[in-house]
Amino acid sequence: MKDFDLTGKVCIVTGALGLIGRDFCRALAEAGGSVVVTDLEHAACVDRATQLPKAMGHGADITRADSLTALRDAVLARFGRIDVLINNAAINDKFESPTAAARESMMEHYPLELWQRSLQANITGTFLACQVLGTPMAERKSGSIVNIASTYGIVAPDQKLYTRPDGTQPFYKSPAYPTTKAAVLGFTRYLAAYWGPAGVRVNALSPGGVEAGQDEYFIANYAARTPLGRMATPRDYAGAIVFLASDSSAYMTGANLVVDGGWTAW
Repeated sequence: MKDFDLTGKVCIVTGALGLIGRDFCRALAEAGGSVVVTDLEHAACVDRATQLPKAMGHGADITRADSLTALRDAVLARFGRIDVLINNAAINDKFESPTAAARESMMEHYPLELWQRSLQANITGTFLACQVLGTPMAERKSGSIVNIASTYGIVAPDQKLYTRPDGTQPFYKSPAYPTTKAAVLGFTRYLAAYWGPAGVRVNALSPGGVEAGQDEYFIANYAARTPLGRMATPRDYAGAIVFLASDSSAYMTGANLVVDGGWTAW
């Protein structure tokens, strides 16, 4: 089991305060890694880091190269190296007005500014994080990058999931999230080929939906659509993230590890 051991490895997790980001941090720390907790709110990152052994908290905006450069410099000053980068930070559409969500989430009416915001965070942010934080790995000829994609980067959203029992549709899964997550998969393959000679492995993890207080009808719809009969918990991805980060996946790059309860099998 020593290949799963992350002792001595410095692991940066973006979007570390999010639903599965927090559990990624915990899993990497439990495997012995020194975890860098990063998200938009610096103070919250620092606070979260105090709850983990050998951890560091530092706020950063992945859409700004200067912010990521400051993060990189702080990590290198503290630990002297970067071994693992988990690109988990992303945005998923949230509409300000519930009454307007049904219309604005439709392809026909989807606001351009929401489309551009998703591209900036989910694609450009992933690119910049790899460029700024991955380059030190390439220079050291060693490292593992894990880009968090989604089942919706592989298959189209099932809009029926969002239909209420009375037949009304309060929301559609809008076009930006599936498009950006599919782009993350393409970028993962590109970077795996590009940085393979430099000893940096680049893989994707495509999680399925996580139960997090959604409406009961949605949870039931999702469970019925999934072979394992339930939504995921954040802990369901702990083993996968440690596997991809560690030497246990040493001959794996350019791949997409799908952990979705069988969602994409149907």
